[in-house]
Amino acid sequence: MRGVIMYGPGDVRVEDREDPTIVEATDAVIRITATCICGSDLWPYRGADRVERAKMGHEYVGVVEEVGSAVRTVKPGDFVVGSFVISDGTCEICRAGFPSSCVNRVFVDGAIGTQAQRARIPFADGTLVATPGQPDPDLVPHLLAASDVLGTGWFAAVAAQAGPGRTVAVVGDGAVGLMGVLAAKQLGAERVIAMSRHADRQELARHFGATDVVEERGDAGVARIKEMTNGLGAHSVIEAVGSQESMTQAIGAARPGGNVGFVGVSHDVQLPGQLLFFSQVQVLGGPAPVRRFLPDLIQLIWDRKIDPGRVFDLTLPLEQAAEGYRAMDERRATKVLLTP
Repeated sequence: MRGVIMYGPGDVRVEDREDPTIVEATDAVIRITATCICGSDLWPYRGADRVERAKMGHEYVGVVEEVGSAVRTVKPGDFVVGSFVISDGTCEICRAGFPSSCVNRVFVDGAIGTQAQRARIPFADGTLVATPGQPDPDLVPHLLAASDVLGTGWFAAVAAQAGPGRTVAVVGDGAVGLMGVLAAKQLGAERVIAMSRHADRQELARHFGATDVVEERGDAGVARIKEMTNGLGAHSVIEAVGSQESMTQAIGAARPGGNVGFVGVSHDVQLPGQLLFFSQVQVLGGPAPVRRFLPDLIQLIWDRKIDPGRVFDLTLPLEQAAEGYRAMDERRATKVLLTP
C-alpha cells in the first residue's frame, strides 16, 4: 500500500509500505476512505519536534476489511470513525472518560500512520465507532473531522465548561479553534468570541457560531476581552495553539473562577506559579479523549445538525501529500483532506 513518511523537517514522501494484517485478536484492518493533515503535523514539519522516517497521520475514516476473533462492536463492511489515540476501552482511565490516557494507549501518528491506504487498528472495540449505515459521500469530510479536530475542539469546550449563560473566548483560529467555536455554540454558550486575524477564518468562525471576533493578540487581546466583558474576562477560554503566548493569553482572558480548556500541543510552555495562583482559574486539557465523544458527534453529523467538515478547504490525492503540507505550512489552506 501507499503511505506518507516524514523523513525530516520539510521532507514528506509517499512511499510503498507493508500492507497491514491482523496481529492480535482485538485488531481490525480498515481500508481508509479519507484522511487528512493535522495542524500538529506541522510541528515536526517545521522542525519543532524531532522526526525521522515517521509514519504520518492520525485522523481517519474507512471501511472495516477484517477483524480479529475478539472484536465485537465492528465487523467487515462497517464504515467507521476512529480516534487518534488507540485505547482498550476497559481500563479504569478509559471508564473514567479519558481514553486518550488509557493504560494501553498508542498514538496513531508514528506507530500506525493513517495518511495511507489501509491501517491496522489495535483494540478496535475501544477505538473505532461504526456509523449508523454507509454515509452519503458528502458526509465523509464531516465524519473525518470527528476523528480529531472536532473531538478535540469539543473536549476543549467541555473542559472550559462552555454552556448556557457563559461567554467563551477561543484562542487560536486553526481547525481545532474553529471546532471549539462550533462546540461552544452547540453546548449553548451565550457568547462566543473568536480570536482571529484572518478574514476567511473569521467568516468560518461566524458560520460555526461566533458572535464576536477579536483581532488583537497577547496583552492587547486580553485587554480587549476584558473590555467586552465589563472588565471581568470570559467565563470559559479555549486554548488551541500550544505556544507560550497563547497559553498566557488564555489564562489572562479568563475571569477569576473561570475555566481554561487547553488542547494546543504544548511547545516550550511554562506557567509561572504566581500567574496561576492569582488568576484563580481552573485549567484542564491535554490530548482530547475523542473516543468518549465519538458516538454523540457521529449522530449529530448523521442527523446533519453540524457540518465540521467545512474546515477542509483543500482536497488532494494522497500522492500529493507533500503539497498539502506546504499549503498548510504557508497558510494557503486551513486543513487539507487527502483521498487515498
